[in-house]
Amino acid sequence: MTRHVDVLIIGAGLSGIGMACHLTREGTGRSYVILERRTAIGGTWDLFRYPGIRSDSDMYTFGYGFRPWNGTRVLADGPHIRQYVADTAAEYGVSEHIRFGRRMTEASWSSEAGIWTVTAIDEQSGETETYTSNFLVGCTGYYDYDKGYRPDFPGEEKFRGPIVHPQHWPEDLDYRGKRVVVIGSGATAITLIPAMSRDAAHVTMLQRSPTYITALPAEDPVAVGFKAAKVPDAIAYRIGRARNIALQRASFQLSRTNPKLSRKLLLSAVRMQVGSGIDMRHFSPKYDPWDQRLCVVPNGDLFKVLREGSASIATDRIETFTETGIRLESGEELEADIVISATGLTVQILGGAQVVIDGEPVQTRDLVAYKGALLGGVPNAMIVLGYTNASWTLKADLAAEYFCRLLNHMRSHGYSTVVAVPREGDRSEHSMMGGALTSGYIQRGDAVMPRQGTRGPWQVINNYFRDRKLLRKGAIEDGVLEFGRRPAATRPAAESRSA
Repeated sequence: MTRHVDVLIIGAGLSGIGMACHLTREGTGRSYVILERRTAIGGTWDLFRYPGIRSDSDMYTFGYGFRPWNGTRVLADGPHIRQYVADTAAEYGVSEHIRFGRRMTEASWSSEAGIWTVTAIDEQSGETETYTSNFLVGCTGYYDYDKGYRPDFPGEEKFRGPIVHPQHWPEDLDYRGKRVVVIGSGATAITLIPAMSRDAAHVTMLQRSPTYITALPAEDPVAVGFKAAKVPDAIAYRIGRARNIALQRASFQLSRTNPKLSRKLLLSAVRMQVGSGIDMRHFSPKYDPWDQRLCVVPNGDLFKVLREGSASIATDRIETFTETGIRLESGEELEADIVISATGLTVQILGGAQVVIDGEPVQTRDLVAYKGALLGGVPNAMIVLGYTNASWTLKADLAAEYFCRLLNHMRSHGYSTVVAVPREGDRSEHSMMGGALTSGYIQRGDAVMPRQGTRGPWQVINNYFRDRKLLRKGAIEDGVLEFGRRPAATRPAAESRSA
């Protein structure tokens, strides 16, 4: 049996739920179904269950623009974020449109029929299902849920204890009273260190190179003040959100226009937190601020456990694993009962599904992004990828608003198809995520990530204020998009208006 809807959304995480809500909020009148591989709403926030899991962006900007986050914590924990996404889905009637346990394996576009045909596997029954839709929206994020990135460590087979990747945290992992080494220096590592330090005998953070880290208050003083003054949630959220967007952008701009000053300010703040007993080389990256994503710690919790001695930090390379730990190139040995490999993500687009256009397989790396949302040469489709230098949801919201504008424009003009058509010279060799950051996962993802453009709407510059103008107010028909109409005779016979 083939199921047909107007819009097929892939993924029921933060982006997919937001997209579905916007379809309703913007009055598109389009039917939709969400295919979600997992058995619950939440995406990233349902997958990751390691100790201390939390957002690395403030919740005023990480929450949806249309539904206030009413908590006062700057960085919310995973369970609360997961509940927020699920509550949003319930409020907008999205939950009943989700088909759980479905893994998309192929998405094929037919120009003759003017529809997408999607093949999905029901992972519980093993049966293959077919869905058709007028539009396809990829909200799967950009990493592989099946496997995180973990390099092969020299001599790891000698180690007697478990080596765990945070993406696949065992529910029964008991680290109480154990010596733990966490390999990595990114957001996951700096979250794990203070969380595990409460129960472990000792936690060592082993990094090959440092990361810029900044401390923020755990409770947002402005949000607390609004609560005390009984300011309506919607107003408080709007004000706080505008403030934090401006602060994020100002911080990023300072790092780009005056990296020396930005570095000095960041390192001075860390020095005040860690005191004189900890070597600042562990916090002094060789790259400029925001060449990689800035890491944030609430109330300086990482610095606190380092000062107290329940955790320590080593900046070195691994020579080899031993039976009882890790020997570093410097000769130092780190004793460990458990090793956590917080070494990053494996980048993947559309959950690894194959994209086919009129019978020809398409490699996502060969495509170029239009307005950071549509893909050149791919009709009636978009992908949602959030910001790398600000909150993911800021861009996800804008992309969803733009998509709804596009749908409404097409309906009012009688269009059935749309495709962004790049011209010679529009496509560069740089990844659409590679222009802002040099992080390892972005470099590794170059093999699958769509390309950055060279000019105009093909450029992805990760600037909320520019994108807000471009996606909310920019002309739909700008000479880049090509629209078409298909005869009524070619339309699916039973186009459902509710799914």
